[in-house]
Amino acid sequence: MNVLGYAAPSPAGALEPFTFERRAMRPDDVLIDILYCGVCHTDLHLARNHGGFTTYPIVPGHEIIGRVSQVGEKVSRFKAGDMVGVGCMVDSCQHCKPCLIGWEQDCAEGPTFTYASLDRHDGMPTQGGYSDAIVVTEKFVLALPDRLDPAGAAPLLCAGITTWSPLHRWNVGEGSKVAVIGLGGLGHMALKLAKALGADVTLFTRSPGKEEDAFRLGADHVVLSSDPAQMASAAGRFDVIIDTVPYDHDVNPYMPTLTLEGVLVLVGYMGPLGTAVNAGGVVRGRRAITGSFIGGLAETQQMLDFCGQHGIVSDVEIISINQINQAYERMLKSDVKYRFVIDMASLKS
Repeated sequence: MNVLGYAAPSPAGALEPFTFERRAMRPDDVLIDILYCGVCHTDLHLARNHGGFTTYPIVPGHEIIGRVSQVGEKVSRFKAGDMVGVGCMVDSCQHCKPCLIGWEQDCAEGPTFTYASLDRHDGMPTQGGYSDAIVVTEKFVLALPDRLDPAGAAPLLCAGITTWSPLHRWNVGEGSKVAVIGLGGLGHMALKLAKALGADVTLFTRSPGKEEDAFRLGADHVVLSSDPAQMASAAGRFDVIIDTVPYDHDVNPYMPTLTLEGVLVLVGYMGPLGTAVNAGGVVRGRRAITGSFIGGLAETQQMLDFCGQHGIVSDVEIISINQINQAYERMLKSDVKYRFVIDMASLKS
């Protein structure tokens, strides 16, 4: 099946229209007409080969909202016309321990990502949501609650689950004290979700002037992390810190703000930390530094259902597909509040 999308032809090339082939449908597949696709920093990194492993041409996009147009004969959960979502993965081995406990993102054989992977069955390269249609196995398709605005819901498939998963894993709820480091695409979702879970929520930021937005998004307090006095006043306060900073940074100043057995969870950065971690800040108080990577299918559906119950979506700026290259440049400057979402109807205009 031929579909139209936008692809990066090379590390330095601008994204441009690209016609490519989707695999034929299998009995357990769902064919989805894509309506909206969020724009993630990962899209830019892979399009520009920042990791050194991108194969071109590449169609990015893993925050997909669309409408089912066709289902295979073995599909039971969806029918034509249903509104659905697809996140960062479209398959996994389904038999290793992580897959069996619902952590498909940690598949021992490696998950099949929505783009920049190879299909496990036929070896075709996967291509993402900057396109008009996608074929996905039923298990990796998510039901979109009726209450959610589809454009605002798109980033929930990455930014939403990335921040929900550690909040869920560390049992954040009424009475919890949570801090979020950084106010961007991930950070603004962490504030919204932690607040809806009943936590007392603090934003750590290095930039003055974030207070109005932070309070609107759910923060109860704002701490300027570049101010030693404000940092000292936060000592021993937080059960969980969600660190959304997407680049190398020093985590040591945040460790004293954790409670006994508190945990700092890295979700925004996957490279080497250039600053050594002071073991004393971990040993004292039995504190921990850990990480979290997106979330499994059941957990992602749980997050979507929670967002449906509470009316939570991302703050988005909707763009046309022909604005994607400008959006990447603006994203590098943090010039978006807080996530770009492509209206894929623009692909045909």
